[in-house]
Amino acid sequence: MKDFLDLADFTPTAIRELVSLAGRLERRPEPSALPGKVLGLVFMNPSLRTLASFQAGMARLGGSSFVISPGSSWKLEYRAGVPMTGDAAEHVREAIPVLASYADALGIRAFAGGQDLENDLGEPVFSAIRGLCPVPLINMESAVNHPCQALADWKTMDDLRTPAQGGRFVLSWANHPRPLPLAVPASAAQMAAMRGMDVRILRPPGFEFPGPIMDRVKAAAATGGGSVTETARREEAMDGAHVVYAKSWGSTRAYGDAAEDQRLRAALAEWTVEEDWFGPADPGCVFMHCLPVRREVVVTSEVLEGPRSRVILQARNRMYAQMAVLYRLLAEKGD
Repeated sequence: MKDFLDLADFTPTAIRELVSLAGRLERRPEPSALPGKVLGLVFMNPSLRTLASFQAGMARLGGSSFVISPGSSWKLEYRAGVPMTGDAAEHVREAIPVLASYADALGIRAFAGGQDLENDLGEPVFSAIRGLCPVPLINMESAVNHPCQALADWKTMDDLRTPAQGGRFVLSWANHPRPLPLAVPASAAQMAAMRGMDVRILRPPGFEFPGPIMDRVKAAAATGGGSVTETARREEAMDGAHVVYAKSWGSTRAYGDAAEDQRLRAALAEWTVEEDWFGPADPGCVFMHCLPVRREVVVTSEVLEGPRSRVILQARNRMYAQMAVLYRLLAEKGD
């Protein structure tokens, strides 16, 4: 394994092996697996779980880490041939090779710009960085992808013995005061389809998945044996559901138009996940969310603190999933 950038780079069997390794490292820690290894963490955008879980995971494997976070370093430019007359004082063409010379692996987080959908779908920051990094590169969330969260979510469902083939996974759009990136919902749908589940994307009109992302999810379903449908009908989506994964994302019809996006979401207050949503679902249906979550907006406290909620398990599994990635990249390098 050279990098960890996208679940689509791996077969379902390879992902299952990574999840199995994460479980083994949880049950049987290896505190001397990565002595002397250094992980560089570069955050162009804020983080809580990703930052803490990567640092904790690296320490539990016997390695160390350094963090570059917003406000702690120069702003970085990634575009080629652009006169650097703005806020960015350093270009990734210098910054990434320098940071890589200090580390055995680099993790990068760079959110979507949120103004131009076609540009964001092209993953401009990671496209600029990938060829500059001579050490293993980890995607800690890019414009439309979050493979670390998706890997942890796969492990969470395995821990819960959620059915894969025949399991019903509802990815539901949820209320939120502002547009959010597509990275988590796109990766969650891709992951569940790759796992072999019946994926139902529940969203209001105007918030359809972009065509290229739907194509990725369908490709994942084809390789993993799953299926995918998209609907605005809640009862239909929730019928027999084993998992409800709530996440907001910006309107794809009004991408980059904040005023129009706000107009669309102003009429969607009923898209707060409540207990009565689960009536048509499987009796054991669980609630998942990547966190952070806005209470009484995305989901009610009753659901979030109730017996269906698995959000803390998801967050804990971020650490074990990422430990498996680090182990494969660094402890087994060259095997």
